[in-house]
Amino acid sequence: MPRDIIVVGASAGGIEALTRLVALLPADLGAAVFVVQHVAPLRVSVLPKILGRHAALPVSHAVDGEVVRRGHIYVAPPDQHLLFARDGTVSLSRGPRENASRPALDPLFRTAALAYGLRVIGVVLSGTMGDGTAGLQVIKRMGGLAIVQEPSEAAYDGMPRSAIRGVDVDHVLPIDGIARLLVDLTREPAPEAQGATNNPGPGLAGAEPMDDSLVTIVLKRSLERATLQDADLTGGAGAAESVTPVPLACPECGGTLWEVRHGELRNYRCQVGHRYSDDGLLTAQSERLEAALWAATRALEEQAAMLLRLAARSARDGRQIMVRRYEEQATLLREQADTVRNVAETLAAPVSPVEESLLTDG
Repeated sequence: MPRDIIVVGASAGGIEALTRLVALLPADLGAAVFVVQHVAPLRVSVLPKILGRHAALPVSHAVDGEVVRRGHIYVAPPDQHLLFARDGTVSLSRGPRENASRPALDPLFRTAALAYGLRVIGVVLSGTMGDGTAGLQVIKRMGGLAIVQEPSEAAYDGMPRSAIRGVDVDHVLPIDGIARLLVDLTREPAPEAQGATNNPGPGLAGAEPMDDSLVTIVLKRSLERATLQDADLTGGAGAAESVTPVPLACPECGGTLWEVRHGELRNYRCQVGHRYSDDGLLTAQSERLEAALWAATRALEEQAAMLLRLAARSARDGRQIMVRRYEEQATLLREQADTVRNVAETLAAPVSPVEESLLTDG
């Protein structure tokens, strides 16, 4: 059984890392490569063109329903998760954001692991926070391999360090070492992993068709639904060990969050499907808090301005008692607005678990 599914994820600093990586992959690579780079939700992305200038392999945006072929690099389009379907095709989804991103690494990694098991190689490159860590753990649990860029080489080491901290990764290497290892791994059969699923997954184009009876995990076409919910993964190595409600609200939709645990690794998911790692949730909460503070500042200043308008109108009408009352209220609201503004301007950024581990180790 070959390792012929390579899933690669990156965020900040990732374009440089991806460009270097694809430039080192040979034209006869016996695997399909899938890339998620955190990008803004724009209508047009030139990432395939950028990578294509350096790659010996053809590069294109993935197309919903496209048949997976070895020797091709598929890039997630903007504002769409790149997923795997059971029938050997890729699936695109505008499902809930994960770690405030769409596309995100975790959905690609999870669905690859569920569809292809031992055949998957997961690679985490430069980036901030912890997207990809939970998905990389699922890859490991399903018998795949986990590779992480050497943090000291990465332009941003948050994602590599999060993966190393949360997953028993197989290799931590610089980009050139990752490229050489990927070539070697795709040229040899994957050994059986103790405790991992033996599901070979669907066949790739140009390969012998797989017996459907060997597919032990049913992946629906709408993979962003049941197969992306940990609570619904009731069997196999990818199942959550515990799913517990916590007194926290989803920063994006306001729904109740559930803490999903896989061993020591945990993430948070709401009923809609928004997902966060520890540091992702901290960052999202911080952004929501800052937005709320600025909204409160604006509301206080607007009400003070309205009171001053009423005071001016009362002055024209000779209602001096109301003028004083309106002006006193406006003064109080302006003081409150200044206080809230000062809190917003001095709001401290939260310390992420990765940064905390560095402080502890240092």
